Amino acid sequence: MSDDRSLVLQRQRQLKWPALDWLESLLMMLCGFTLACFSVAVVCDIVTREIGRPWLWLQEVTSTFFIYGIFIGAAVATRRNDHLFLAAIGDRMTGRPRQIIETVIRLVVIFVGLFMAWFGYVNFLRGFGSFRMPSMTPIASLYAAIPISGALIALFAFEQLVNGWRNTFEKSAVDIAADKAAQE
Repeated sequence: MSDDRSLVLQRQRQLKWPALDWLESLLMMLCGFTLACFSVAVVCDIVTREIGRPWLWLQEVTSTFFIYGIFIGAAVATRRNDHLFLAAIGDRMTGRPRQIIETVIRLVVIFVGLFMAWFGYVNFLRGFGSFRMPSMTPIASLYAAIPISGALIALFAFEQLVNGWRNTFEKSAVDIAADKAAQE
């Protein structure tokens, strides 16, 4: 039985390893945290500018939470099969054609994740030569989110590929029942 309060999406369980559920839950919490901090920072930035006493460092804080939120969100959305997929194409197919298209889609996503991880890391290393104003923090602190996100995207797409080949990419009876209930 699943806990209704769980942050781990129960849809398409046949494509997920239970051992990574904690990571999905952690990433969802981090997404919520970054969204909340981004929102508070924007409000504080607006208020301090309106009263004539701007806190210039708030723009750095805002952009940091925004960037980390985007890249963490992309990784968790890959695990939840909510992002970076051409799901509509595969959903209409069954059997061998579905397995082929789902495999191709996930191989492309793995490639993109590895590309992000490698070139994000290269960009991260180069970011120590540039600095953010006014804090003089190396811009690499922003770039760190890219290779981390890429590695997680590749991991989650690999997880789905392996489990799709083992269990099937087709929707389970539970997923079909949930879809019907949502339509009613």
